[in-house]
Amino acid sequence: MTTMHGIAGRKTAADPLLVVEDLQSGYAGQTVLFGISLRLHPGEVLALVGRNGMGKTTFVRTLFGLLPAWQGRIHFDGQDVTHAPAHVRARAGLGLVPEGRQVFPNLTVEENLVATARPPAGSRSAHQGWDLDRMWSVFPELAERRTAMGSLLSGGEQQMLAIARALMTNPRLLVLDEASEGLAPLVRRRIWEIIERLADTGLSLVIIDRDLAALAPLAHRLAVMEKGRIVWQGDPADFIADSDLVRRHLGVG
Repeated sequence: MTTMHGIAGRKTAADPLLVVEDLQSGYAGQTVLFGISLRLHPGEVLALVGRNGMGKTTFVRTLFGLLPAWQGRIHFDGQDVTHAPAHVRARAGLGLVPEGRQVFPNLTVEENLVATARPPAGSRSAHQGWDLDRMWSVFPELAERRTAMGSLLSGGEQQMLAIARALMTNPRLLVLDEASEGLAPLVRRRIWEIIERLADTGLSLVIIDRDLAALAPLAHRLAVMEKGRIVWQGDPADFIADSDLVRRHLGVG
């Protein structure tokens, strides 16, 4: 297992923002996560990859309190949130861009953004000012469609809206679950440009995606999940450079 390497120009703080230790969870008595342990520092970008059905979605649901943790612990910003309800974790600064976008179809773009908006969590928040004005600046495509219903947006516009809606909660850690899935190449490129811009602000990110070429330049660290376990962690460049390793864990060359 390789050690963590940071991207030049991006530094991480010594104290972790997120600590997950020996996390076990699953469904209806069937274990899916078998002792997941991860740490994420403020400003760090973690890429979480793995084949389908290896436990990534279960990990996200457990992290956000949508599934109970059976064993282990989750500490976020110094708080034990292992058994805290989802709304408490959201108030603490956990933000999610869910797989499948899940925008409100019968609300306008602007209504989607203000529906779950909240100010930064006091002086501990390192990321200030995610409000409508800043959102229109970062997402000019949404500014042009601010009065359009969510159901009338293209897939790419819905994905931008899902990211913007999560940012309006002023998270300290943003988890993006398959943010580029199912999008046309030009739209995917735009989504990755937005994610890179977020990384450059110092926002902590966990990115779950299959696009290794796009992930590698952004991430400080890459973790591979297989059968509910973290089986490899290290420098994304080291992982991609080893074709046998990629093929073994992801099934692609």
